Amino acid sequence: MELRQIRYFLAICEHGSFSRAAEACDLTQPALTKAIKGLEEEVGGAVFHREGRRLVLTELGRMMRPHLERLAGEQEAALTVAKNFRLLRQTPLRVGILPTIGPARIGGFLREFRDANPGVETAISEGSAESLARRLEAAELDLAIANPAAGFGDGFRSEPLYPERYVVVFAPGHPFSRKDAIRLADVHRAHYVDRLACEMRETVMQVLGAREIELYAKFRSDREDWVQAMVLSGLGFAFMPEYSITASGLVSRPLVEPAVSREVHAIEVRGRPRPPAASLFLKALTGFRWE
Repeated sequence: MELRQIRYFLAICEHGSFSRAAEACDLTQPALTKAIKGLEEEVGGAVFHREGRRLVLTELGRMMRPHLERLAGEQEAALTVAKNFRLLRQTPLRVGILPTIGPARIGGFLREFRDANPGVETAISEGSAESLARRLEAAELDLAIANPAAGFGDGFRSEPLYPERYVVVFAPGHPFSRKDAIRLADVHRAHYVDRLACEMRETVMQVLGAREIELYAKFRSDREDWVQAMVLSGLGFAFMPEYSITASGLVSRPLVEPAVSREVHAIEVRGRPRPPAASLFLKALTGFRWE
């Protein structure tokens, strides 16, 4: 039994005549009739008969119809999978990410995503919240991984991934190493390295100001690797999201009184259809065990 015979059979069922079915299938009526006769020879009996001017299914045809409909559905599903696979290979998934989000945690997710979806090519690029929002709107990115509080407006929708607390990082031997946790009051007038790219920077500074805690950074950078290198060199401490620490040897303690945290979300343009790869990626992101 050939798939085209199944398609012709179902077309006759839908249209109620050989002539209309032949037109819908874009072939001549004799060709369609020949294909159905071949099907009937293979199954050992007629699948249609006439009752006056009506063309109806025989008992055999009625029994076969649901099975052939399932086969036709499976064919369509297989073709859709093949089409999506070609699209996945032709168009790399474009994901933007804040530079303050640590690569190690995202890297673990990417490894699992690759193993489950080997046909998807993925391009990761960094950018500020403003840059990511602009590139999403311009369809230069499919998805972004960021803190939605960093400035994404109503034109975007987001899916929560994981919360992340802020910690205090410092070099070995720093006085903070004798503490189990660092209160905000403990950092008053301590040597400080300022992370200029941090989307929570203004929030932290407002809390410091409200509590009359003085900090002045003699060293600052918008690059996370430089900030961590300067901290490791003993130039001061820094506030950092706990999963963003990449420099080996840095010591960290939780920040308390008050605790500060952020939410990391997957962000996309509201209402925009997703490419197949982006749908797979978002489903994997939201289903991943981040803890």
